[in-house]
Amino acid sequence: MEGLGINVNFLLSQIVNFLILFVALYFLLWKRVLGMLDARRQRIEEGLETAGRAAEELARAEAAYAEKVAEGEAEADRIRAAARRAADEARAQALEDVRAEAEAVLADARAQVELERQRALKEVRGQVVSLAIAAANKLIGEKLDERRQAAMVQEFFSGIKAGKVSVVEGSRLVGRGAVVVTSALPLDEAERASYQAALAESLGTDAGVSFRADPDILGGVVLQVGDQIVDDSVAGKLDALKAELTAG
Repeated sequence: MEGLGINVNFLLSQIVNFLILFVALYFLLWKRVLGMLDARRQRIEEGLETAGRAAEELARAEAAYAEKVAEGEAEADRIRAAARRAADEARAQALEDVRAEAEAVLADARAQVELERQRALKEVRGQVVSLAIAAANKLIGEKLDERRQAAMVQEFFSGIKAGKVSVVEGSRLVGRGAVVVTSALPLDEAERASYQAALAESLGTDAGVSFRADPDILGGVVLQVGDQIVDDSVAGKLDALKAELTAG
């Protein structure tokens, strides 16, 4: 070894020094570095695990948020639909109330007009009777008994002669339902009572009777019982006569 220029003792000392340095570095520095690296690796792994858990929590939170948003939107849609339905129902109810009120006002107006019409016709009746008597006197050229003339005119407009209701007496009434008596001029209380009594006897029941006036029938009456109509009016008789003359 010396022939090669190597000092064995120096070499051995260097090797021992290196070993001592390696051992010292291993125990004093390397193990500490390895411990620090292990601790750092463990912290990194814990951080990654924590980050994974945080990501999972975030995903669950986002899913829960999306579900809540969807539920909120569905609830909002239900509320809007309910509000629209309520608004439509309120609008329909308001329209129905206005329509009902308008119909009530119209019905009341019609009733008032009919009442005024009936009152006017009743007031005119006396004048019509007087005019009819005057016309009869003019036609025959002499004055008839005033009481007899008045009775004839009353019979003409009421259809009641000697206390008998001719339109009921001469008809077989079999109808059932509403009973309406239409005269050219309004009937007075006694005449209405005569019709009610005659109809009750003919129909065998105390059916309610309604009375109306229609100047277009000219005289006599039109009796309706349910779907049965008995036309004993002057206008009806004139129409029948016209039909016969036309057919002949």
